[in-house]
Amino acid sequence: MSQTDSPLTVFYDGACPRCRADRRRYERLAGSSSHRVQWLDITGREGQLRRLGIDPEDALRELHVRDAQGDIHRELDAYRLLMARVPLLRPLAWLIQLPGLRSLLSRLYRTLVLRRLRRSGRL
Repeated sequence: MSQTDSPLTVFYDGACPRCRADRRRYERLAGSSSHRVQWLDITGREGQLRRLGIDPEDALRELHVRDAQGDIHRELDAYRLLMARVPLLRPLAWLIQLPGLRSLLSRLYRTLVLRRLRRSGRL
């Protein structure tokens, strides 16, 4: 089974309207292969996250994905794994791993997430 065929578990913030919309968009783009991704809403699952080695506060601030081997990937590495499964998004998966762009996108991502959490009163 290739890396793009193996199952992934995505830990996402189901209390976030934007995150839910992103999930729907991904499922639509992934089409018939969307069944290879299991979506787990992190809301109220602090204990389960800790047992998996994920800090619940980090889970709010960064996307986390568990691969078929049980390894946890975070932030842009998580997005890269997810995007690599969808032909339309593969170029973006490649692009976000470029060193200079990666650090810029990481800072932008963190800024936007912190802004969203502050605006919603969750941070």
